[in-house]
Amino acid sequence: MNAIFTAIFIAAAVLICIAEPNAFLPALLGGAREAAITCLTLFCIYSLWMGLSRVAEDAGINGAIAKKMQPVCFKFFRTKSALGAQYAAMNVTCNALGLGGAATPYGVRAMKVFDGEGNFFGRNLLFILNATSVQIIPSTVIALRASFESASPADVFAPALITTVLCTGTAVILYFVCEKLCRSLSRRSL
Repeated sequence: MNAIFTAIFIAAAVLICIAEPNAFLPALLGGAREAAITCLTLFCIYSLWMGLSRVAEDAGINGAIAKKMQPVCFKFFRTKSALGAQYAAMNVTCNALGLGGAATPYGVRAMKVFDGEGNFFGRNLLFILNATSVQIIPSTVIALRASFESASPADVFAPALITTVLCTGTAVILYFVCEKLCRSLSRRSL
């Protein structure tokens, strides 16, 4: 991937140097400035959400949400571990609220628990849910749009919800179908 991006950068640099040599340095510096502003904005957004997540964890809110979701997570991820179900529940909840940065540590912890118990089904399903993640509130995107002074930053709400629900639903259904096919094929080969 680095080779592709390097080739694209070199090709663009050569083209701009040929077409308009005086525009190369201002374009390069302007792009770097925009990248730095975007990185700083994302850092602030993630710091805020991670801080709120930590406050919610310390206040017991995360635990209460996880307890409510645990019965579903036990069945859905086919886990026997209360801790694994709790981490998976928090991961799914954070992703649903658009807090991908806050969801990652919970997902990593759940994966370790699932690996420890040999639960490859739960691990794979959690990976699929993280890759597609239904976002009820796309808070990071809304915050980014607001930071760039969008006239209506929350306009992405409905399209994001529809898209993520369709994507996640399709991925989960396909996973269950593939898993069922693999099971039936393994039974036939025995």
